[in-house]
Amino acid sequence: MGQFKTFKLPVNTDPRFSLIPLEIIEHVPFEVKRVYAIVDGKLPSGSHCHKVEQEVFFCVRGAVVAQIDEGSGMKDVVLKPGDAMYVGTYIWHHFEIWDPGSVVVAVSSTPYNPKREDYITDYEEFKNSTK
Repeated sequence: MGQFKTFKLPVNTDPRFSLIPLEIIEHVPFEVKRVYAIVDGKLPSGSHCHKVEQEVFFCVRGAVVAQIDEGSGMKDVVLKPGDAMYVGTYIWHHFEIWDPGSVVVAVSSTPYNPKREDYITDYEEFKNSTK
């Protein structure tokens, strides 16, 4: 079973803008192969776990509620600007609630693969794989 953790990123604000830095060497426990943004989220999104891929998600605008299962049942994790979460392998995850205009940035350990060979998308299969 992989790891899951939440953490805070600094939100640096001045009269011109807000800056939320993700320090790769400090916050990302893998070699980064891809960065992407999730915008215009719908309910729910991305219900799955990965066998290989690891991800870090952080909110840069609005608020979202992620549902996470580390093998012991679902729990809600709220992400607002500056909130981040590391999702290791075999961690079920999806975003359940999106405030309008919310933006989540993801950092991934793998290149994009549209075939989704790394995914488990059946929740019962996931639960059986974590026993």
